[in-house]
Amino acid sequence: MEVKIGVQHAPREIVLESGLAAEEVERVVAEALAGKSALLSLTDDRGRKVLVPADRLAYVEIGEPAVRKVGFGAM
Repeated sequence: MEVKIGVQHAPREIVLESGLAAEEVERVVAEALAGKSALLSLTDDRGRKVLVPADRLAYVEIGEPAVRKVGFGAM
C-alpha cells in the first residue's frame, strides 16, 4: 500500500510502501489525529519506521502501490 504524508512547513511529502491494509492505515491516522498518540507511526516494507508529529500532519494519501512496467510493450 502506497502512503503519501504531507507535513506542514516541509517542502516535500513522505512516500512509503506499507504492508498494512488501507483501512488499518486510516485507523492509525485517525487515532493520531484524535489525540490518542502524539505521533503518527508507520513502518514501511523495508522495516524503517516513519514518525510524524500528529499536529504537523497536512494530509495523508492512501493508494495502491504503483506497478512498475518493464520492457518495450505497446501501450
